[in-house]
Amino acid sequence: MKHFTFLFLFLVSTIATSQNKYLTKSGVLNFEASVPSFEEVAAKNNSVTAILNAENGDIAALAFVKAFRFKNALMEEHFNENYAESDNYPKATFKGKIDKLDVDALSEKNSPHSIDGSLTFHGITKDIKDISLTIKMSDNNIILSGSFKVIVSDYNIEIPRIVANKLSDEVSVVFVFELVKK
Repeated sequence: MKHFTFLFLFLVSTIATSQNKYLTKSGVLNFEASVPSFEEVAAKNNSVTAILNAENGDIAALAFVKAFRFKNALMEEHFNENYAESDNYPKATFKGKIDKLDVDALSEKNSPHSIDGSLTFHGITKDIKDISLTIKMSDNNIILSGSFKVIVSDYNIEIPRIVANKLSDEVSVVFVFELVKK
């Protein structure tokens, strides 16, 4: 009977705490490191996992580096082998907190917010402050979208001199997450 009571209480507490969590496994993450007058250096990942705790604004996201798709297959190969070293560093993660999140106040209209967090990529974790994002509620789903910039050299990624003028050291990152209540 003790085991049954413990199991029941555990399940009830798990369900109660998960009621304010929103999740996606199909978030979109784009990045661009293009330089004017050269070939576009951009990629898209349509399988980013993100989870939001609606009670406190904590958010976490995970992207598999090899899931980024480029227009050019050779560029994708070079990205994975030479820059991201995705066999050694297969995941990129973000953990942060959305400032002043009130899920009950969300509507179909975009609401501006900001987020502070840390991005881990290529084995390096860096803080990113004051990321601007918009949040809205649509069909009981929370839609987060925003963008930020990162510096390639901050993540110990070396760009060979032969292509240095074709790649920006500043990368623009754009994300869109449609989070479903868990």
